[in-house]
Formats: sequence, structure tokens, C-alpha cells
Amino acid sequence: NDSVTNYNIMRIQEFRVILPLTVEEYQVAQLFNVAEASKNETGGGDGVEVVKNEPFYNYPLLGGNHNEGQYTYKIYHLKKKVPAFIRLIAPNGSMEVHEKSWNAYPYCRTVISNEYMKEDFELKIETLHIPDQGTKKNVHELAGNILAKREVSYIDIANSPVSSNEYKADEDPSRFKSEKTGRGPLVGPQWWKTCDPVMTCYKLVTCNFKWRFFQSTVENFIMETEHRLFTNFHRQVFTSMDKWHGMTMEDIRYLENKTKEELDNLRPLGEVRGTVGE
Repeated sequence: NDSVTNYNIMRIQEFRVILPLTVEEYQVAQLFNVAEASKNETGGGDGVEVVKNEPFYNYPLLGGNHNEGQYTYKIYHLKKKVPAFIRLIAPNGSMEVHEKSWNAYPYCRTVISNEYMKEDFELKIETLHIPDQGTKKNVHELAGNILAKREVSYIDIANSPVSSNEYKADEDPSRFKSEKTGRGPLVGPQWWKTCDPVMTCYKLVTCNFKWRFFQSTVENFIMETEHRLFTNFHRQVFTSMDKWHGMTMEDIRYLENKTKEELDNLRPLGEVRGTVGE
């Protein structure tokens, strides 16, 4: 098993995000929105640095069912973006987060670490994208003792609460109708019951933070943050549909290369953009 082994002290949560898309559409939509979001978060010395973006082969994931795909290695420069309580306990050089992703779509694994904390901190996000309504019990093939610890949270992109300072009317799925596909608005408490197509992102988040006095505070903060990020990101995925629908994976790779150049130019300049830590 290639998962982190010390399960007795870690927090495991599975977020299920239901979307009115096909699994094939989501592959393009996700990468398009990641590229756009990284530009909005870069500037004033902070932001995203793409170190590697290349194919990988013979790297077995999820029991060897997914062996090849695209590997990315990014460094997030976060000095001004982390919450104040983390700035208090962390020295200056520690405000870098390293993200390694293996995208063997429809399975993806992302491992997030921090050079300063080394093995005392690891955040792992494993996602399986499946054409269903979020009803499968154990898509990540977790062993019984881990399954018993796992918490499940559903994210409803139309109805899950969004904080007033993050709400944008043009990113509200309950008000958006796609001109290209006719999909939307997503109305009612269980809009996915009548949707075709429909799919679910099963996102298993495993957090291991070993600084004892801060452990539960930081792990709770991370899970709340992931819930917020997944909610806002997938609202954007759906409401940006008319921008990405019809793009190919070749279009996406071209966009990613162009975005990397823009990020390298943006990062040293101007003011901090996007999310700023409280």
C-alpha cells in the first residue's frame, strides 16, 4: 500500500462533488479552470510557480489500475496568503507549499508538502471521477480500519453555502444557463436527480499534521479550507462552461504552456492578487 501508514493520528475526509457534466468534459473543464485560477492568485512575490508539467509512465496508482498520465510539480509562494496563526508559528522561509500531482485521469493523486515541516506535514488528495450521482460506498478501495475513520461530505454546487465576501452572481449555478449546451440553472434541493449527464468527483483528503499542540486546529482548518475551495472551484467549473466547452486536450496543453510563461512574468510584479490570509 502506497498510502501514508500512520492512520491512527490522521484525518480522512471524502468530499463528493456532483456535477452536470460528462467525465470527459470535466477533464478539460478542470484543467482550464486551474490555469485561470493560478493567474488570479499570482503577483506581488506570491503565487504559483510551475516547475514541471510532463507525461509519466509506469507509476502504479490505486492498486495499479492507473499507471500513466501527466505529472505536474508546482511551488506555491504563500508568504502573504496564509492565515495569521500559521505565520506566527512558521518562520519566513517556510511559506512555500510544494504540490506534486499525478493526473492519470479519471484518477488523480495530489500530494502537498512543506520543506520546513518535512515529514511532519502531508496533505494528500486522491480523486476518482465517475459517471454517477455520488452513491458509491468505497471507490478508493479503503481497508476496513481506514474506512471506519473516513468522514463523507457532499458538496452541492448550487445550494452549499458560500460566504458573502466570496459570492459572485456570475458564478452562481442556480442562476447560470449555458448558451452552448442549454444546461442550467441548477434549481431545487436535488437538481442532480433529473440531470443528464451527471458525474461525481470523489475527493479523498488525507491530512497528517504531527505538531501535537496544533494538530486538531490545523487539520480542522485544512478540511474547512478544502471544503470551501472545492465548492468555489466547482461553481466556477460549471459557470465557465461556455468558455471551455468544445476545447480539446491539445488546446489545454497549449493554454498551460502559455499560462506558465504568464505566471513567471506575473509573480515578481505588482500587488498580491486573489486570496490573502486573515
